[in-house]
Amino acid sequence: MPPRRIEDADGRAALTAVQQGSAARPALATAVRWSLQRLADDVPGNSVEVRVPPFAAVQAVPGPRHTRGTPPNVVETDATTWLALATGALTWDEAVAQSRVSASGSRADLTAFLPVRLDV
Repeated sequence: MPPRRIEDADGRAALTAVQQGSAARPALATAVRWSLQRLADDVPGNSVEVRVPPFAAVQAVPGPRHTRGTPPNVVETDATTWLALATGALTWDEAVAQSRVSASGSRADLTAFLPVRLDV
């Protein structure tokens, strides 16, 4: 069964709440899940797994499909960093330089896909 999709209005509302200082875990979780959903919609594929524990992980970026074991291309970060990347408040290079993101694999550079298109 595919995961439940977050409606754009709900995702946008959660992101706005987080940007305005809400520390509510449900708002943070919804904002992260929705922005990852938007990334996967805009950059479909299975070659990179983007993880934002404990909230969600998606596969995106065209290329070879991963099916077993540890994916060869993984991006992992915390929720605050992911939302800063997704909204353009933080660049990929800044996040990597500050060790706020872990990226492994030849396709794990998300520069070309950030910020995520959240204005739908």
